[in-house]
Amino acid sequence: MAKLTENDIIQWNGPEEEYMNADQQAFFRALLLHLQDELIHNATTTAGHLQEQAATPDPADRATLEEEYALELRTRDRERKLLSKIQASLRQLDEGDYGFCQDTGEPIGLKRLLARPTATLSVEAQERRERIKKQFAD
Repeated sequence: MAKLTENDIIQWNGPEEEYMNADQQAFFRALLLHLQDELIHNATTTAGHLQEQAATPDPADRATLEEEYALELRTRDRERKLLSKIQASLRQLDEGDYGFCQDTGEPIGLKRLLARPTATLSVEAQERRERIKKQFAD
């Protein structure tokens, strides 16, 4: 099993039967695990920052600190949601469903997965959902 690079993924032009082969699965598993580790590290760092919160007598300084903490917590909340998607993608890899559109069963595409490793829909299916959502919003 050869270790693929990002460039290998971008340039892949093999037959459809070889889509999501063992090498490609290993590449995306490593990518997803790396992203997961980064998010967990960020959450740990944030928890440490919040525990170190220093008492500041100046109200302006205190307000600035509280705003910075609020921003950091919002960021971590978004990352928590992303972590959930990453873990779902890892489960899909284990089950052999990763890389295939949930709506159509067609390949999502390696370039799309490289850009968005947690994608569950092909570009066409995503666009169709967005058009329908926009129609109901209007």
